Amino acid sequence: MRRIRTIFLSDIHLGTRACQAERLLSFLRVHEAEHVYLLGDIIDFWSLRRGIYWPPLHNTFVQKMLKRARHQVNVVFVPGNHDEALRDYVGNNFGDIRVVRDAVHVAADGKRYLLMHGDEFDQITRYHRWVALLGDIAYGVLLRVNVLPTWVRRNLHLRGYWSLADYAKRKIKGALEFVYGFEASVAHHAQLSGFDGVVCGHIHSAAIKTLGDVIYINCGDWVDSCTAILEHHDGRMELVHWREHEVLKEDLSLEPLPVGTPALARVVPLRRR
Repeated sequence: MRRIRTIFLSDIHLGTRACQAERLLSFLRVHEAEHVYLLGDIIDFWSLRRGIYWPPLHNTFVQKMLKRARHQVNVVFVPGNHDEALRDYVGNNFGDIRVVRDAVHVAADGKRYLLMHGDEFDQITRYHRWVALLGDIAYGVLLRVNVLPTWVRRNLHLRGYWSLADYAKRKIKGALEFVYGFEASVAHHAQLSGFDGVVCGHIHSAAIKTLGDVIYINCGDWVDSCTAILEHHDGRMELVHWREHEVLKEDLSLEPLPVGTPALARVVPLRRR
């Protein structure tokens, strides 16, 4: 068991066939944290409206989060655009899981991070919902097509994970410009708001980078890349690619990190003006 201070997850998309719930649960079996932040698109109501799909593993994840919250883990849920119906319940608790619109996380090293899903910085999602819905369907098609090359690479024992969706995102000029524009907008907002960093999701593009004077962090997703952000007890942030661990068959018996007396994280819901 790897004991860390905080786990940040986003874009799990429970309720879809693309959701990598089995890999996510294996990740959680290895990682134990004091704080867990679920930064949007945890449940995909867009997909559930098109047809009900809810296998036992999806329910297992929900039960695991509720159990951790009952056992003194600070679990906070920030709804995204795919589970925006739950924004009506901001300020309430599901079990011991708090639902907030966005929040502030104070890391062990004192840095203040703005936590959000990030869809408010996506002009297509905000103002052209039908285009966003078509894009969501197209993305799902790419994920299904990617099953074949993944199977071939695994049987040929090729190292690493190759994603058709990620390849398209990096090679299509408009998609690349969208990612860069999103990152710059989110980082600029965090800097103007006086934060040291921002942690978000939404665009399924995991990253830890410095933009201007702000640390920009994106959790990625659990439908394709299977990525998460971890905060260690010294405040250091780490990007974990869990799918690569499986493909490379790496040794996951990691040494537990030394546990000192870390500063407590604070979650402060932001006020809307």
